[in-house]
Amino acid sequence: MPRLFCLLTTLITILGCSPVTALTPVGVAISPALGEKRAVPDRGLTIRALSGTLRSVTVTAAGVPVPGRFDQKRTEWRSSWSLRPGTDHLVTAVTTDRRVSGRFRTLAATPATPPKVDPLPGETVGVGMPIVVEFKVPVPDRAVVEGAFEVVPDRPVEGGWHWFSDTQAVWRPRHYWQPGTRVRFTAHLTGLRFAPGVYGTTDPSATFVVGRDMSSHIDTATHRMTVHRDGLLAQEMSISAGMATTREYTTTSGVHLTMEKKERVRMVSPRRKPGDPEYYDLMIDHAVRISNSGEYVHAKDNTWAQGRLNVSHGCVNARPDQAKWFFDNSLRGDPVVIVGTDRPLEPANGWGFWQLPWNAWKAGSALAS
Repeated sequence: MPRLFCLLTTLITILGCSPVTALTPVGVAISPALGEKRAVPDRGLTIRALSGTLRSVTVTAAGVPVPGRFDQKRTEWRSSWSLRPGTDHLVTAVTTDRRVSGRFRTLAATPATPPKVDPLPGETVGVGMPIVVEFKVPVPDRAVVEGAFEVVPDRPVEGGWHWFSDTQAVWRPRHYWQPGTRVRFTAHLTGLRFAPGVYGTTDPSATFVVGRDMSSHIDTATHRMTVHRDGLLAQEMSISAGMATTREYTTTSGVHLTMEKKERVRMVSPRRKPGDPEYYDLMIDHAVRISNSGEYVHAKDNTWAQGRLNVSHGCVNARPDQAKWFFDNSLRGDPVVIVGTDRPLEPANGWGFWQLPWNAWKAGSALAS
C-alpha cells in the first residue's frame, strides 16, 4: 500500500501540473507594445485577445478617451483613428480570463499646419454648400487623409469626396441639402504623417446647419434674375451681365454658389493698366462673390442697361436697392444658376462643384474602387 500510494501521489502530482499549464491564460497582444517609448502615431493601436474574448478596452491619451471598435467576434479592438504624437497612452484590456494594463508613449513630432475648412463652425449655409478642406502643403497620401474625414448629417444623405488637387478636397451631397439638416464634420488628422517627422496634432471640425432653400436663376439673354425662396418667388430683378467682348468679360454659365459677400469691393481690370482699352478701377457696393474669376452679383446704378443690355466686365449687376436685398438675404452656398453665354463655368472655378455629374464626382475620390 505505501508503494501504491506513492505511485498514485506521484501520478497525481505530474497530471496536476499539466492541466494548470494548459489553462494558464496565454495573454493579450498589444501593438504598439506596452512600455514602448517611440510608438508611430499613424499605425494606430491594436489589442487582440490570444485566448477568449475581449470584455472591455479602455484607452486614454493625456486623460482623453481614445475611440476604437471591436471586431464582430470581440477578439480584436482597433483605435478608430491615428494616435496623438508625443503622448502617454494608458491601456486597460479585460478578457474572459485576464486583465492587462500598462502604458506606451508615441514619438514626438513637428506639428503639421492645419487646413482651412469651410463652412465655419456654427455657420448657417445654403442648400448647395460643400465642405471644402484646403491644405497648406500637398497631401502625401490622399486615400489615408480622406479616410480620416468624417461627415455626420443628422439625417441620411448620399454624398462623397472629390480631390481637385493635392491640397484641396471637397465633399458635397448628391442632391442639394434638405433645409434644416445639421451636419458635423471632423478631419481626424491627429497622428497622420504629412512629411518625415511632421504629424497632424489637431482635428479641425465644424458643425453647421442648412438654412432655408434659396436659389437664383439668371438669364443673360433676357437680362432677368429671379430668386425663389422655399419654392416661392421672392424677388425679380432686371440685370446687366458681361459684355462678352473678351472671354474674361463674358459671364460664365452654369451652377454657381455664393461664396462670400462684402459691403464694398474694389474691382480692377486684370492684366490691364491705366490707359489700356477697357481698363477699370471701381468701388462696388453689396458684392456677393460667385466664382474665383472675378464674378459677383452686385449693385450698380446703370438702370439704362439693366433689363436691356449686357455691358459689365463679367459680373451681374442689379439696381442698388435690389442688390442690397440679395446681399442681405444671401447665405454662403446658395445656388445661382446662370444661362445664356458660351463660356461654361469650370468645376474648379470657385465653388463650381455642381458642374460635375455625380459619377464624375465620385470618380475623384481617393477611395474610389
